[in-house]
Amino acid sequence: MTSQSSDKMERKKLIENGECQEEEDGTESCSTSERRTPFTLAALGGKFNEEKVNECHRAVTKFVVKGLHPFSTVEQPEFRDMVRTFDSRYKPPSRDSLANRLIPAWYQVERDNLMSALREVSTVAITADGWTSLVQDHYLTVTLHFVNKGTVLGRFYKPRLFTRQTGDVRVQTASGLEIDKVVAATVDNAANMDVALRKLRIRKIGCFAHTLNLAAQKINRCNTISNWAARVRSIVVWIKRCHMAKVVLREKQQLLNLPPHALIMDVKTRWNSLYLMVERFYEQFPAIQLLVEKLQTEDLRRAKEFIDLMSVLYTSTLCVSSEKNPTCGQIIPILKKLESHFAVQPEDSAFAQNIKQKVWTDLSTRYKDEAVYDFLEEATVMDPRFKLKMNSNTVIWDRLKMAAIVEDTEKDIEDDDQSVEVEQEDRTFKERDSSPPNKRHRKTALEKLFAEEEQNLLSTPSVETQTFADRLELEIQMYRGIPPISVSADPTLWWWQKKDTMPLLAHLAEKYLCVQASSTPSERVFSTAGDTISRERSRIMPDKADMLIFLHKNC
Repeated sequence: MTSQSSDKMERKKLIENGECQEEEDGTESCSTSERRTPFTLAALGGKFNEEKVNECHRAVTKFVVKGLHPFSTVEQPEFRDMVRTFDSRYKPPSRDSLANRLIPAWYQVERDNLMSALREVSTVAITADGWTSLVQDHYLTVTLHFVNKGTVLGRFYKPRLFTRQTGDVRVQTASGLEIDKVVAATVDNAANMDVALRKLRIRKIGCFAHTLNLAAQKINRCNTISNWAARVRSIVVWIKRCHMAKVVLREKQQLLNLPPHALIMDVKTRWNSLYLMVERFYEQFPAIQLLVEKLQTEDLRRAKEFIDLMSVLYTSTLCVSSEKNPTCGQIIPILKKLESHFAVQPEDSAFAQNIKQKVWTDLSTRYKDEAVYDFLEEATVMDPRFKLKMNSNTVIWDRLKMAAIVEDTEKDIEDDDQSVEVEQEDRTFKERDSSPPNKRHRKTALEKLFAEEEQNLLSTPSVETQTFADRLELEIQMYRGIPPISVSADPTLWWWQKKDTMPLLAHLAEKYLCVQASSTPSERVFSTAGDTISRERSRIMPDKADMLIFLHKNC
């Protein structure tokens, strides 16, 4: 009796826990497999199949690479305990297996995919810049940019370790690239980059963001401006270093209802840092004036003039340094806007005149190479956002026609042979079916009524019979008649949508839209490289660093 009651209580408990269920006929069926969870699966034991093991290995590898974790992470007890908690059947890879088998295998697959994608495109643009690691190793970073289905794709190519920073040595970085496909390289003004590009016969486009930064730094050569900037800088340094000054500044900010922002210190090597320092100084001027008695209204007026003038330069730098397709077609429109902005006016103060003269005197000497400027003009015309800036210049359109003829992707020898075979087959088929008709075709009343229009239609050459030059001229006239698009629109996507109506120009546009206005894509790799070759990983080998940076930026 006791055993029966205990069995009933056991079954009742199992039903309540969901491990048993009561059937319609009153019987009970227990099935532990119907209530399996990840934890009960791990408790069941057994081995993973090979597919599941590889999937888990890939997840662990991605965790280490994308998170920039040390290779030793997979051997840490805490990591293995965490994995064992998820599923005790899975055994994470060792450090040696991760570094020498899993990561190289993933790297090889992704690199093969990149090279395969490059073989399918006709034009590629690159950016390049050098950097020095924590252990004083010199690297050259190269990024690739090409158009694929209406999108400009940017891919990190490789960082290469150099013992010498000469142009002859940097030429080696181009190994593996099809140089004939490279349209242009966007780099800074380093002499060794000039030597390397000349040897490779690649068109050089100067980094526009770097050019703007150099122009902004020219104002430091004016004593009036540099002395005033030094005066502002000394106040910022004092407040940032004095604890009581910072405390009092916060109190004044609350009293005057100012944003509780900290002051910004400029750094000579950081772009636009002087502008950001003055902008924050102007914002917090009422609170700072209560701290520093020697501040005058003239300082406020100069800060206002400085911000009004340099804000356009700062915004221009952001435009060409963004991650959203900063094409080289933006350079000339921005230069024209800066020329108008920095034109000296009679009502300008001496302080404003000095800023305008220093900045524009430097900018006016840039992009004076005739071939480079012609390429930038063509890129501006092929950008539907800015084409009206150059629309009246017929010389540019003539150059575009010549560029389209050079870039013409008409049928090669193999395609010609195939077309000849097809024509022969068509001719044979027509000869077989060329038996004379039994009855003469009689025109209908409708055909007689519109006979003249029908004859004109038949005499008009079709698109297939038009020459390449005629089709190109029609597309140019069509493109020039279309109004420009918004500056917020994507020009690459716009051309992708027009590829059916203007196929020749759409193909030519890829040559210009992939060229970057600045070398910031390669410079963004520096932060990832700095996290990869950190103090904790300063002994990592260059080939391993290459794999980690490549996978982190491209995957």
